[in-house]
Amino acid sequence: MSATVDTSSALLAFHARGPLSESLLRSLAGAEETAGAPEAARRAVEESADITHDDDIQLALFLLYACHYGSIDGISADCEWDTALIEARAVLEAAFESELRARISLPEIPAPQARAVAKALFDLTSADAGPSLSRYFAKRATQEQAEEFLMQKSIYTLREADPHSWAIPRLRGGAKAALVEIQADEYGSGRPDRVHATIYAKTMREAGLDDAYGRYVDVVPSITFASHNMMSMFGLNRRLVGAIVGHLAAFEMTSAIPNRLYGDGFRRLGYGEEVTDYFDEHVEADAVHEQIAGRDMAGALAEDRPELLPDIMFGAVACLTVDGWMGEHMLTAWTEGRSSLREATAA
Repeated sequence: MSATVDTSSALLAFHARGPLSESLLRSLAGAEETAGAPEAARRAVEESADITHDDDIQLALFLLYACHYGSIDGISADCEWDTALIEARAVLEAAFESELRARISLPEIPAPQARAVAKALFDLTSADAGPSLSRYFAKRATQEQAEEFLMQKSIYTLREADPHSWAIPRLRGGAKAALVEIQADEYGSGRPDRVHATIYAKTMREAGLDDAYGRYVDVVPSITFASHNMMSMFGLNRRLVGAIVGHLAAFEMTSAIPNRLYGDGFRRLGYGEEVTDYFDEHVEADAVHEQIAGRDMAGALAEDRPELLPDIMFGAVACLTVDGWMGEHMLTAWTEGRSSLREATAA
């Protein structure tokens, strides 16, 4: 892992976590040419023993993906198609994807039939033995831990659904219709106030936190970035459309019960409906989404393009695995009586 760089050179007060992110922050702020980004990315990969948990690499990927989302004010739109930044991103993605594929074991691949694929995905997600973060949260989480949880989730949830939406133009037929049906709910079904990211922003405000996107970038660990970066990588690369579909299927299939428990935890701590609304919304919505995601989206894609079936299953297992690592990080920290946030430079 690259050594941490103590620097105040930052974009929107973000602080570098190594030479690569230091260089990128300067480039994105317009203080340094981007030409050296690919070589800096290659050096970071060569020096890293664990891409997924490498603070420098994962922050760098997050910043490079922000160029496409437009999620960070201050990054010029011109950066999106800067060829040096694209090359650097490709270097990091290749290493990240290779590491994930090496660490993740695929289950038996089902027949390319909608019913068989849906059953395989339901079997996979129901057998998931990941850390019981939601059960801990419901019964034992402190107010400080609840705030940490909201900060950690903000990296993805204030942009909820966006990584999966990259798949819409890459799909056709039933799979496309099913994905759009799910995403329509995520984006509020025409009601701006019910957009899930908007509801989450309200949750943060009512809990006394800042809802500005990126506010907590400096304090979240690398695994939090890795979870979001994996979605962005799957969504932005057309060849990985099977993986982003599998990821969404697993994501929806494992959402309803944990969100009920998170809502119960916030209620136990005395928070009202303004905070629990986001979690309660997902109990009902995702119970419906899991059926659509398994059969009508992933199953339909497998029937239409059987060659994508291994990647559909890979995306599903990757979702469970990496989000499991993120949950394990928080649960271990909390049960040991310490913060799940970085002790590095405060945002």
